[in-house]
Amino acid sequence: MDALQTSSEAPDASGARDAVQPRTAGELTHELVRAGSLLARESDGRSVAEVLVEQAVDITRSDIGALYLAEDPDTPTSSLKLVYRRGRFKLPRSIRPEAESVSLVSELREPLVLHDRDRPYFRDALLDDRMRSAIVAPLAAPRAVLGVLILNATPREFYRYSRLRFVESLVPLAAGMLHNSELLDQLRDQLRKVEALERYQESIFASMTNLLVTTDRAGTVRYFNRAAAERLELGDADLGKPLTEVFASRVDSRVLNAVEHSAESGDEQLGIEGIISAREGREIDFSLNLSPLQGKRGRHEGITLLFTDQTAERELKGQMKVVKEERRLVKDMFARYLSSELVENLIQEPNSVRLGGDKKLATTFFADIRGYTSFSEGKDPEHIIEVLNAYFQEAVEVIINHRGYIDKFIGDAIMAIWGVPLQSEEQDAINAVSCALEIQDRISSPKRRFFTGDASSLRVGIGLHTGPLVAGNLGSSQRMDYSVIGDSVNVAARLESVARGGQIIITQDTRDILGDRFKVQELQPVQVKGKEAPIPIFRVVRMLR
Repeated sequence: MDALQTSSEAPDASGARDAVQPRTAGELTHELVRAGSLLARESDGRSVAEVLVEQAVDITRSDIGALYLAEDPDTPTSSLKLVYRRGRFKLPRSIRPEAESVSLVSELREPLVLHDRDRPYFRDALLDDRMRSAIVAPLAAPRAVLGVLILNATPREFYRYSRLRFVESLVPLAAGMLHNSELLDQLRDQLRKVEALERYQESIFASMTNLLVTTDRAGTVRYFNRAAAERLELGDADLGKPLTEVFASRVDSRVLNAVEHSAESGDEQLGIEGIISAREGREIDFSLNLSPLQGKRGRHEGITLLFTDQTAERELKGQMKVVKEERRLVKDMFARYLSSELVENLIQEPNSVRLGGDKKLATTFFADIRGYTSFSEGKDPEHIIEVLNAYFQEAVEVIINHRGYIDKFIGDAIMAIWGVPLQSEEQDAINAVSCALEIQDRISSPKRRFFTGDASSLRVGIGLHTGPLVAGNLGSSQRMDYSVIGDSVNVAARLESVARGGQIIITQDTRDILGDRFKVQELQPVQVKGKEAPIPIFRVVRMLR
């Protein structure tokens, strides 16, 4: 095939251009050594590609130089992508692997030389219509062809023996450098993965609460995690020491014999119990699992010692038991009197309801049935209880829905608090008054399911006051009752006695917190027991916003 350059050199038709290319073996060797030294300075693929194309174009005096590399060298159908170019001509960004010239040089792993474009084959080697001569040289690695270097020139029969010899010598050097660069990149990537895996494993081992110690084949300490360092009192000085020496005076011989047996036989041993001594007379009650470490082909690489600190586990279980008991007490104490949301908040903070009290600004609510005494005269007790329970069922539901705390039932009266055990001051007062309005609305509704029949004339008077009080557990550690005490509680109770059936009476303190959210009617100040001067009071008419 006369498109392929042979080793014999015909007369050169390129004129003056050929005068600058190396003609003697010495000149060729000199240029090759110089270009090779430039390649040897580079370690990344991009730089190697740049030196290859630049040197090839400079030495051969080509018009176009282009390096196309396979996107995936291990896949024969992978396209070749332009990675570096030289020349002022527009070049294709990629070449198909089945292109004639690329396919041939990839198969033969030898350069292809095209002397003119007057033949119908290997036209793809000419990257521009003005080009008439070409070299396509494969960059062959041991397992695959990485890509091709394409050189073009406008004169015909431009690439003769000396130019071909130079390209044949330079391209394999560059291919080796590119292959090494690729291997180096793969090695660096693998190293990053290994380092990331080591950091990941180290994080896991460091976060373990169990005590981890490993040995090598010689039985010396190779690694221990943070928990082992702290509780077994191990340090850097223990690394490389025989394990039997590190623990010789701290555990009994039975445990050391088990360790030696696992190291020799490679057998796994589980649940070895014992006690290890620490500084200041402290002892750790442990359970030990011994497991062999295996390398390639099952080769014995040492053993893993995994200690479970049973002393710490017992302490933790005891603490968990206390926490569970505290939460159970909170739930038993409040589940029937608070919304489930508030109960869950208290369970997360059981300290807030321990024996003792805290001063809080809260709104106290008293609701009492009007006409109850005359209604109950001569009535069967079971019937009275039934009427009260039907009303309490509705009232309790409304109070809980408005985030109130039901303190107690006093005969036919209900006492509730907003602001205990969790406090939000302004919103507490708003919720309390909103609750009172809804209770009165339900009582006045013709569709009510309580106060029916002979109890239909019953009504409720409600009094509210906002002020400081003390809230907390009263009693002993065996029997506690969460409640509130203070002057503001007494004021709210006095207001309830002032309210007529269907009325909601509040004090100036509550009125000031509510702002303009409710329509209120000012009433005559009332004298309250325990207060020297009458106090201003208001009747809540309805909600405005």
